[in-house]
Amino acid sequence: MTTTAVRPPVGGLLRDWRQRRRLSQLELATEAGVSARHLSFVETGRARPSRDMVLHLAEQLEVPLRERNELLLAAGFAPAFGHRGLDHPDMAAVTRALDLVLRAYEPYPALVVDRAWELVMANATVALLTEGAAAHLLEPPVNVLRLSLHPDGLAPRIANLPQWRGHVLHRLGREAHLTGDPGLAALHRELAALPGAVDRSTPDGIVVPLRLRTDDGVLSFVSTVTTFGTAVDVTAAELSVEAFLPGDAATAGALRRAAG
Repeated sequence: MTTTAVRPPVGGLLRDWRQRRRLSQLELATEAGVSARHLSFVETGRARPSRDMVLHLAEQLEVPLRERNELLLAAGFAPAFGHRGLDHPDMAAVTRALDLVLRAYEPYPALVVDRAWELVMANATVALLTEGAAAHLLEPPVNVLRLSLHPDGLAPRIANLPQWRGHVLHRLGREAHLTGDPGLAALHRELAALPGAVDRSTPDGIVVPLRLRTDDGVLSFVSTVTTFGTAVDVTAAELSVEAFLPGDAATAGALRRAAG
């Protein structure tokens, strides 16, 4: 006996995304340039939206590409965005670009992660961050957030762990809410349950640093994130490069010496 999964109606999905973005029907209708009456009919199923309307509303709601495909399928249309693996020939330009960026950041650590925060690529200097982590946390697929907060990972070496935990959990919780991804929500619950305090106070300075204990003393890093701004493929859209740049002159010098 086989069962067929029933997709939720597109109107209900659009309503969920609107509520997740904290918009009223009138606000979304105004931004999208449609009547509030028509939008109401779409959400309740009294009107069937066209393919262009689904994509237009998804754009206004900043729905991720993966979920835009799901909206189209729920409305009875084919997906609009490809979902190729990085080993696909069409993705060669993407992998070359990522490799170029990672190499350009050396001697500073930089890595590529997907939406689930699983490690995709990294430059050689990342080994400085992962030094001493338990083998089971470094077995693929490596989740970099779990690696950073786990007591068998980087956590014992992070000098400002409560502050860093607060930053990571806030960021992950926000992403889980904005994407509606149950996997990210489950990861947030898992990491929040790990031992360690959380400092949610307003930090001093400009950004929250990662202060890591090493043989060269405590090194201070500032993280930056790079994404593909014009991606029309799900895989490319969900990749990001996170670089850990020196937060002070001592850290910059230690990284240059380590590279040499």
